Parts: sequence; C-alpha cells; structure tokens
Amino acid sequence: QVQLVESGGGLVQPGGSLRLSCAASGSIFSIYTMGWYRQAPGKQRELVADITDVGNIYHADSVRGRFTISMDNAKSTVYLQMHSLKPEDTAVYYCNAALRVEGLRRNYWGQGTQVTVSS
Repeated sequence: QVQLVESGGGLVQPGGSLRLSCAASGSIFSIYTMGWYRQAPGKQRELVADITDVGNIYHADSVRGRFTISMDNAKSTVYLQMHSLKPEDTAVYYCNAALRVEGLRRNYWGQGTQVTVSS
C-alpha cells in the first residue's frame, strides 16, 4: 500500500518561510509526477506546483518567485520551499503523486498539512 506522509506546516508571520516535505512509501515502481495543491476555506483546491520525474517544473503564478518545488527521486520525496509568505497563502497544503504501482499509473493524496500565515 502506498502512503504519502507530509510534514513541515505550521504558523508563520508574513514574510516568513516554511519548507514542506512529502515522502512516498510502499510498493512504488516509479514516479511520474509529484506536486502540491492547497485549499483555503471556502475555496477550491488549486495546484501550487508540480515536478515530473525528468525535472519539468510548474509553479502557479501566485507563488512563482516565492515558492520552489524540488524532488529527491531516490527518497521518493518532494519538497516545497516557501519564502515571503503572505496571509493569502494560508491553506491546507496537500501532497499529490502520480506513481507507477503494480503496473498501473495511480494517483495518491497526502492527508494535508496546515499552513497559517498571520501576525
């Protein structure tokens, strides 16, 4: 069984930094894509950033220049380094992974980690 375990969320003041981590474990043959979504209260879940197995990267316009996604393939772990955080970045951040498991492409979600930006 595949699990995604997130860590690194918390409370930070505006302008501060946080680093989120998400480790995938289980019977993973390979990684297609790993990424981060977020959902603020009353809003739809949105893609923040993702990265493919060959290093193609996407960052949403709202975070480009402030957030950086990276991946350690050997550890099946994706990171989201967040700088210059704003109150509007407050949300539950979810890790997402598209993995090859048992010969099939499967999609997985983490449990979510709260990020709160407030003074």
